[in-house]
Amino acid sequence: MKRYLVPIILPVLLLTFSCKQKTVVTKEETGPQFNNQLTAEEKAGGVMTPEIMWKFGRLGAMALSPDGLTVLYTVTDIDLRTEARRTNIFKVPVSGGESVQLTTDGGSSPQWFDNGRSIAYSDKDGNLTVTDPEGKVKQTVAGLKEFEAFNIAPAGNHIYFTRRVKLDQTANEKYNLPKAKVRIIDDLMYRHWNYWSDYSYSHIFVASFDGNKVSEEKDIMKDQKFESPTSPYFDEGEISWSPDGKFIAYTSKRLKGKEDAKSTNSDIYLLDISSGKEINISEGNHGYDRYPVFSPDGSKIAFQSMERDGYEADLDRLFVYDIKTGSRTWVTKEWTFDVENINWADNQTIYFTCAYMGTIQVFKTSLEGKSVDKVTEGVHDLGPISVKSGVMVTWLTSMSMAPEIAKVDMSAGEVKQLSFINKAIYESIRMGKTGEKYIKTKDNQNLQMWVVYPPDFNPSKKYPALLFCEGGPQSALTQFWSYRWNMQMMAAKGYIVFAPNRRGVSGFGQAWKEEISGDYGGKNMQDYLDATDAMAKEPYIDPGRMGAVGASYGGYSVFYLAGIHGGRFKAFIAHCGVFDFVSEYGSTEELWFPDKDYGGPYWDNLKSYKYSPHLRVDSWDTPILIITGANDFRIPYTQSMEAFQAAQLHNVPSKLLFFEDECHWVLKPQNSIIWQNEFFDWLKTYLK
Repeated sequence: MKRYLVPIILPVLLLTFSCKQKTVVTKEETGPQFNNQLTAEEKAGGVMTPEIMWKFGRLGAMALSPDGLTVLYTVTDIDLRTEARRTNIFKVPVSGGESVQLTTDGGSSPQWFDNGRSIAYSDKDGNLTVTDPEGKVKQTVAGLKEFEAFNIAPAGNHIYFTRRVKLDQTANEKYNLPKAKVRIIDDLMYRHWNYWSDYSYSHIFVASFDGNKVSEEKDIMKDQKFESPTSPYFDEGEISWSPDGKFIAYTSKRLKGKEDAKSTNSDIYLLDISSGKEINISEGNHGYDRYPVFSPDGSKIAFQSMERDGYEADLDRLFVYDIKTGSRTWVTKEWTFDVENINWADNQTIYFTCAYMGTIQVFKTSLEGKSVDKVTEGVHDLGPISVKSGVMVTWLTSMSMAPEIAKVDMSAGEVKQLSFINKAIYESIRMGKTGEKYIKTKDNQNLQMWVVYPPDFNPSKKYPALLFCEGGPQSALTQFWSYRWNMQMMAAKGYIVFAPNRRGVSGFGQAWKEEISGDYGGKNMQDYLDATDAMAKEPYIDPGRMGAVGASYGGYSVFYLAGIHGGRFKAFIAHCGVFDFVSEYGSTEELWFPDKDYGGPYWDNLKSYKYSPHLRVDSWDTPILIITGANDFRIPYTQSMEAFQAAQLHNVPSKLLFFEDECHWVLKPQNSIIWQNEFFDWLKTYLK
């Protein structure tokens, strides 16, 4: 799934990026000094290291003022020694200038209200706090406890917030045995991505709000065993207020158990908060419907919509619902690229982002849908975006720069960076050059790839090289920045990294994306081999020192390549990859994915499981490092154990890196340091 999340970047079954898990507001540690300055030794080294990566300030939420003049944003610092986190709020003028820190004692999820005269945010203790735009006077809002996301209505007199509501009985409660540790399970979706069901559901509450206190709260989903926002991301972008504050539009997936596990059918509901009347505005569409956004005059709702049930990589279309007539219009009917981050500029013009030819750019269209126009250019990723009073701000990201705040000229398309969160780090280390390369595949298709070169690259030298295998499998391989799979860090170790946009990725049209379903070991694997052969011919690459690395679908790719690569690679690293289709189908949770991409359950269509890597393990002969986490329920850790055991029994040099407290990603700072060091030690050993 190629979601672009706010405030977290995305992407699903087989992703390489982080996901937002079930959120519970907890007190943030203030920790020690959070000394994120580079040491003299790190400055002398002058290149990216795992330790330097944890000194980056990490951009979070972004909020543009109603007048379009000021941007609020959050930065999170992490102390590697204690793993403490500290998030604070900053502001910067859209016209440019110095950023100003508004909080020093913690603050997240900032939001403007009262026509830009006030700011609300979550403080470090999980309370709702309001302050003035200068951050001088702070007051805790009374009457609101234990919330997750919140949003104040544009009119300023109401607020919605989300909270988990326990509705299911535990075994301990049923038998009155509090020390028992057992789950009684009678349906599917009892665990998801990286958490077990906690017998509760994310509900939306609406309450009165006067700037000082919250009162008369009401659970608009009372007693319903459904959620909004939807799991596993619980993205607050799935809920929005109407401009007059009289309506809420929100996403909910009203399926349970087996139906939930096998379907992607979510819908958007429009609720009149006064009467409680609810309308399903996407009724009849059976795929994903998400991310509703009201037009400025409140007469229409734009949203993302996929047509086919059970296909999470279907084309993400722009739909508009007319509240008065009840009609729905597919605005981007001739557009074969995905639509994300929808923003209304006025009542007729809509801006959005999408992955496009290896980057993420801003586009616009009108309600007439006569054309989709590309607004921006450049080797970067843009989004999420926010538009207020004719001004657009966005995140600006590349493989060489962690996300920063930027302004987009909506007419000329020029992008101007506004924040400089990690300027001191960039001034002390050298980044490798990033280049774009096209090759012809075996079936005469144009294959684009990104190539990252080591700092101080010398074309007269010979370098080892790494094939980066993208996850997804239908996610976008663009100018992303990762705090784990960071290509600049790989390049800093002396490797040339090449990342092909093989068959199945987003950003090259829907037809290209759909070529992977049911063909996991086919054209996209040949794309990897073609890219590797092309790079091996470059005079600056040593073809005898090439490796392949990847996570999720990338991990699957490594397992599969290990059985077919024909001696091209001398080292493999597979993170959380699928090894055995049959056992994975029997233990994963989002069954719509293998139902679509494998062709259904193995008992109905075992022939379609021919691309399972375990069937080619007799051809494994190349050293392989395998990485997994105990809390990965998307691709259960037993897949990696099976692969490691097979490698060991075939006398293939192999190592298993098993994290007891990680999920599909290695997220904890000290675990990450070990992950990176083992990663590069393995490559150093076998690509020396």
